[in-house]
Amino acid sequence: MKVEAIKGTLNRKQAPHIKDAVELSLELKPYEKHVLNNGAEVYVIDAGAEDVLQLEWVFYAGNWFENKNLVAASTNFLLKNGTSKKTAFQLNEHFEYYGSYLNRNCYNETATISLHCLTKHLEVLLPVVREMLVDSVFPEEEIKIYKQNMKQRLNVNLKKCDFVAGRLIDAYLYGEQHPYGRYTRFEDFDHVTREDLLSFYKNYYQSGKFVLFVGGKVPSNLFPLLNQHFGDLKYKQVDAAHLSPQPAAEKKYRVTNDPQGVQGAIRLGSHFPNRHHPDFVKAQVLNNVFGGFFGSRLMSNIREEKGYTYGIYSYLENHIQQSAWIVSTEAGRDVCEATIAEVYKEMEILCNKPVDEGELLLVRNYMMGSILGDLDGPFHIISRWKNIILNGLDENYFYKQIDTIRKVSSKELQELANKYLLPENFYELVVV
Repeated sequence: MKVEAIKGTLNRKQAPHIKDAVELSLELKPYEKHVLNNGAEVYVIDAGAEDVLQLEWVFYAGNWFENKNLVAASTNFLLKNGTSKKTAFQLNEHFEYYGSYLNRNCYNETATISLHCLTKHLEVLLPVVREMLVDSVFPEEEIKIYKQNMKQRLNVNLKKCDFVAGRLIDAYLYGEQHPYGRYTRFEDFDHVTREDLLSFYKNYYQSGKFVLFVGGKVPSNLFPLLNQHFGDLKYKQVDAAHLSPQPAAEKKYRVTNDPQGVQGAIRLGSHFPNRHHPDFVKAQVLNNVFGGFFGSRLMSNIREEKGYTYGIYSYLENHIQQSAWIVSTEAGRDVCEATIAEVYKEMEILCNKPVDEGELLLVRNYMMGSILGDLDGPFHIISRWKNIILNGLDENYFYKQIDTIRKVSSKELQELANKYLLPENFYELVVV
């Protein structure tokens, strides 16, 4: 009788209502903020069912602050290659023994140390992270091995057209002397000395500025532990001075990297304001219509219809001070010029004809779904907060982004296209 009653409430011939992603109400879980004794800020997302943690120390120690190419990246990488008490092998063995993973990365303005671990092992791992930050010695033998490996990697990468194109387009957009446009040459490794690394380490790690982001199942003694191990580090304000780009005068380049190659790498790039500009969020919507996902116009035309490439994308660069609008793809050597012509054709269509509501709804749903995925779990949530905080924004930016995705009109997108998607604005590069 009970079973019949339950069955009676269901109409199995009628499909359930499917919500569009734009109908979802998305909220960004707020962080807890602490300040260590030395003034360093700590942002924490306490969430998740598993006893795991992600900690990321973000130092203002990117290549923006170096006075010699490669010093920032080399210092960051070699933090894990020896202290006065532990060799590189012993450091790595310690983190692996406790099932944790420690990584380093260097970017333009910032450099990071990230630790993934079980919550219960935090107390035995933090002292070793501290040791790396206050007592790294940069052994000459480790520096020698690092340089040798990086030269070999560069030698391999320089044979790839896509790698060369990525280096050159930034150099054209910003200038080779600008941190966003600087790239590595073989001789740069020979010019870096141990004294350079020690000096940079002292100025930007032992006594620099850092922000700490934590996500996961947080122990009750997290803040006392962080304060114990990092609250006494010398802390000073470090800010990236504004540097204006020095773009190249010429806008069209054709580079031969492999005379026998059958494929070319294509980059189109134009300067664009950073996240603080009122057009930025709207431009993210326009970018997705243009080339930001697998269902974009560039993909439909150049991959699906023409068959020139396996994939083509456009994106806004994730830089703090300046940004750029980039189109990136690889195509057959004989169709590179035709591919560029089709990109400009799609720009022209966006300038002359409004996006229809069906296509715009697809893009709105895609973007809302992507944001929903970025809110899945504490690691993703703290990463989104990190991006907001490091760019000098607040939670209003997140909700403004949601509101813009839902409400931006076809007319506004057409106006943006006529403002930014103009062929004469773009640097054009083909590397074959």
